Amino acid sequence: MTFFKKLKDKMTGQQNEEKSEKYKEGLTKTRSSFSGKLNEIMARYRKVDEDFFEDVEEALIGADVGFETVMDLIDELKQEVKLRNISDPREVEGVIVEKLVAIYEGAGDAEPVLNIQENGLTVILFVGVNGVGKTTTIGKLAHQFKSEGKKVVLAAGDTFRAGAIDQLEVWSERAGVDIIKHAEGGDPAAVVFDAVQSAKAKGADILLCDTAGRLQNKVNLMNELEKVKRVIAREIPDAPHEVLLVLDATTGQNAFVQAKQFKEATDVSGIVLTKLDGTAKGGIVIAIRNELEIPVKFVGLGEKIDDLEPFDATDYVYGLFADLIDQKAEK
Repeated sequence: MTFFKKLKDKMTGQQNEEKSEKYKEGLTKTRSSFSGKLNEIMARYRKVDEDFFEDVEEALIGADVGFETVMDLIDELKQEVKLRNISDPREVEGVIVEKLVAIYEGAGDAEPVLNIQENGLTVILFVGVNGVGKTTTIGKLAHQFKSEGKKVVLAAGDTFRAGAIDQLEVWSERAGVDIIKHAEGGDPAAVVFDAVQSAKAKGADILLCDTAGRLQNKVNLMNELEKVKRVIAREIPDAPHEVLLVLDATTGQNAFVQAKQFKEATDVSGIVLTKLDGTAKGGIVIAIRNELEIPVKFVGLGEKIDDLEPFDATDYVYGLFADLIDQKAEK
């Protein structure tokens, strides 16, 4: 069975097909830009030479796959082309797909899942700078958990940004879940403390905690995050069970820099990449996973309440190369 047939077989069944189509639709901008450039390169060259690899390298970097990742990938492509004695540029496109899947899956956590506690309260802390879609992400996840029959509480811990508490309250009403809040400008750690107490008293399954996206400087922000984490851990020793960093995919390399900074300052267990449907630089998923070794756990593929999808490496690569994969799987 060929690689592409195996890839396609992973996406059989009604539920998987629907999910794959979501990725295909959500990654349209990246696919049309990235695949379009690759198609131009494949059509322009009659043979695989150094100039060909330079153009492929430029296309990968343009999709924000990441400099180090691209360099490694190009080296592997050259070795594979030599090993298989490939002379037709069109055949290299298939090898690129194989290598991108291998890069993500080789880093581990190919199908990352949330650390949900079977018994007791699961506490998830959300971090990230202002404007990345953090509050919206919390609201969408609250809706998902509620739909699964879980009892959810929200903690309005971003007390510094004007309107953040009101915005989260709108999401709590929309999702039909409880919210714990204090006055604007209050102590975020105190809000989270009250939220933990309330969630425990109500027998809640999930507590989703918003946090400030920006204080006066990075040191203040990180100190505030550490204080919130200490308060949670004092009440529930193994919590928070997840620290999810929310990033805006449309910012490309800026998202990568933010991930690097937050990783250095706090224990990030996973990433939520929002607005992936709005960017032509969807390769940032690969760069973050490969160079920072942080799994992407959710991706935003649209604006609707159910358009936040658990990340799947196979569906992601399918979204990038849908036409090529469909074509080769049929052969």
